[in-house]
Amino acid sequence: MTTPLLGGKVAMVTGGGSGLGRAGALALARAGARVAVTDVSAAGAASTADAIAEAGGNAIALTCDAGDSKSVQATIAAVAERCARIDVLYNNAGIAPVGEDGSVADMADEAWERVIRINLTSVFLCSKYAIPHLAKAGGGAIVNTASSMAHVPLGMMDAYAASKAGVAGLTRSMAAGCAKHGIRVNAISPGYVDTPMNSMIFSADELRAGFAAGHMTGLQTAEEIADLVVFLASDLSRSMTGATVNCDRGWTAFKMPEILARAMAGG
Repeated sequence: MTTPLLGGKVAMVTGGGSGLGRAGALALARAGARVAVTDVSAAGAASTADAIAEAGGNAIALTCDAGDSKSVQATIAAVAERCARIDVLYNNAGIAPVGEDGSVADMADEAWERVIRINLTSVFLCSKYAIPHLAKAGGGAIVNTASSMAHVPLGMMDAYAASKAGVAGLTRSMAAGCAKHGIRVNAISPGYVDTPMNSMIFSADELRAGFAAGHMTGLQTAEEIADLVVFLASDLSRSMTGATVNCDRGWTAFKMPEILARAMAGG
């Protein structure tokens, strides 16, 4: 009988109540991991954990503000106590507050601080307090969610672009420091995925069509991104650390020449 890819492993997912986090938690469970689903929404975390259980998997749900140090410390201690170990950390919690985030000149200080805290500081905090548990378990994997906007910002959500570029940079630096513990650290950079967080930009048919056209093979699903998370969490990616993987259906490759051409033309 084939051993499940992540059989015997414990994976902690932040922002697991919806979108990429929910899809990732479900996929990690299908791969055999026991999943600690965490989210600032208790109902969201419970819903994902229930869905895992209904599918025959093993999960627990915990409420956690991934950008708050005390909340993170308490949550990781609870995961370690209830699950006995942590092998995988999927740092996925994040926000993209359309209407609050914008150009630096127009953005409120509070909006900037909120985006950076939830998107970037959360990666620092969760990694800081989870790394000792991963090291104790003999190593493992950290997967961070960056974004195509870390590489090709659109010039309309400066805090989000900065936070995700920070995630990519932190991933590379953390990989070097974590190597001695046998911990691999990688990040994913999705394009525009059809999730609740992106519902506003997909609300109009013409916007949806425009974003779909910008991806070489159409809009992405959360489930296909989740498959990559499982790969990076497993030993199948044992040669990879410090990488930020563009998983954007060609958005970055397609949009970069367009943006450069526009800049050179003075548009």
